[in-house]
Amino acid sequence: MSTDKIHIRHCMLYEFHQGKSALQATKAICSVYGQGALEDRTCQNWFARFKTGDFDLNDKERSGRQVVADDALLEELLNEDPRRSSRELALELSVSHTTVLNRLKALGKVQKTGKWVPHKLSEVNISQRLSVCASLSSRQKKKSFLWKIVTGDEKWLYYDNPVNKKQWLDPDEKPLICPKPEIHRKKVMLSVWWDMKGVIYFELLEPRKTITADLYSQQLVRVSQSLESKRPYTYKGRRKVILLHDNARPHVAKTTQATIEKLGWEVLPHPAYSPDLAPSDYHLFRSMEHFFREKTYADLESIRKDVDQFFNLKPTSFYQRGIQLLPEKWQMVIASEGNYFSD
Repeated sequence: MSTDKIHIRHCMLYEFHQGKSALQATKAICSVYGQGALEDRTCQNWFARFKTGDFDLNDKERSGRQVVADDALLEELLNEDPRRSSRELALELSVSHTTVLNRLKALGKVQKTGKWVPHKLSEVNISQRLSVCASLSSRQKKKSFLWKIVTGDEKWLYYDNPVNKKQWLDPDEKPLICPKPEIHRKKVMLSVWWDMKGVIYFELLEPRKTITADLYSQQLVRVSQSLESKRPYTYKGRRKVILLHDNARPHVAKTTQATIEKLGWEVLPHPAYSPDLAPSDYHLFRSMEHFFREKTYADLESIRKDVDQFFNLKPTSFYQRGIQLLPEKWQMVIASEGNYFSD
């Protein structure tokens, strides 16, 4: 073994005892000895060995027979990065691909695809999500306020909603083609507000029209008027509206804030980049997407009729469920220490 090679291993062991991660150690060593002095995978492999209590820096003697993967070392590698492929693991452990597959099976490991998340959360985002959810959860436990919530959001609705379905075919039979939806296909924006009893008010904007602060403020006034007619008993003097919407620019503009203050509404705190805490995103719109699958529309009025039908067909229990899920979502964020959770 060359002197340089054993020296690099001593450096890795030193960095390990300093509490550094394998990636940090690789960066530090390469900054001194030059780029390429140490590969990430090599350092990760050695760190996995160190974590098992094996600090021998010499190469292990190999016999001509197949080496059996060390389960503890395999677990360490997976804990560091569960995205490693079985072939990458085989290379790092210097064993056959079949051996790794057998050991993974014996350990009860299965492959799962990670869930796409809406945003890469910063430390500030994570801290805000945790703080807001802890505060709202504590408030709800003291006195329920879910029945006061009016939540709203916007969603694009498309005139054409194709679905590429799986097909049952003979082994040598080619599947039918399905044209990919156009990037700039025709669409219209839906604005909707609802509570535990159902939809209070919705609008479909004219084609190519989007939300501005002035328009959003006007919409909120119309929502207030609809509340007076649809929720007369609870609204006048008996129910203070708690508005739950996201932090889109029109929603937080000064014009909008002034309108909300004039209406006498409270705005429920909502952390940035958190559609998983917005009932319209995780409940209402998800159901709407299923409803509109494979439908094609010729004009705006046809879409309006179907939107109205969708809202009217949903029972009160559907809307109740959407908002009643909020405390559960807050707890999931708390359990995830502010990060996105898997549901």
